[in-house]
Amino acid sequence: MTTKPRIAVIIGSTRDARFGAKPAEWITKKAHDRGDWDVELVDLKDYDVPLFNEAASNAWVPSEDPNAIAWQKKIAEFDGYIFVTAEYNRSITGALKNALDQAYVEWNRKPFGIVSYGSVGGTRAAEHLRTIGVELQMVSTRSAVHIGGADFFAVHPLGGQNKEISEIEGSIGDSATSMLDDLDWWTRATMKARAEDLKKAA
Repeated sequence: MTTKPRIAVIIGSTRDARFGAKPAEWITKKAHDRGDWDVELVDLKDYDVPLFNEAASNAWVPSEDPNAIAWQKKIAEFDGYIFVTAEYNRSITGALKNALDQAYVEWNRKPFGIVSYGSVGGTRAAEHLRTIGVELQMVSTRSAVHIGGADFFAVHPLGGQNKEISEIEGSIGDSATSMLDDLDWWTRATMKARAEDLKKAA
């Protein structure tokens, strides 16, 4: 474990016509600009994660699919996460849910923040994601970024304006700062606690 937090920004949509890369790049820059984290943009499209087909969660038995194992190893590199998710039918994307299911121990006792988007700001997807995080023994930040309503249609191609995310920072910038600050606190706290657990187990 490093002393400088490693944070992954995970793009939760894999559709060819997805919008998720746009807010993911925006929040990655804001996270990087803090200067006190190592930040990496992790795109699910770059990982051929299969549909979950293991005997059980890797909490119980090791996974066998090499692509699933590669995904687990990637996730294990990080101390905290920012999930960027659309809202599909009042939940997160299937691709993100499958990616979460493909690992377990790698997520444990680590925090995450959320950037969600949709007509109502992806709030229902964010709440579902928090519930999943509890089962994975993760810590969710209270603050999150919700891109919704007029802001969503201003930056999404369907709205016809296709503005940059930076153009709506007046609406979401404070939320982003709060989420990143919360994530920093929880990341450092859980890093310290995990290090102490390793010492006890040695």
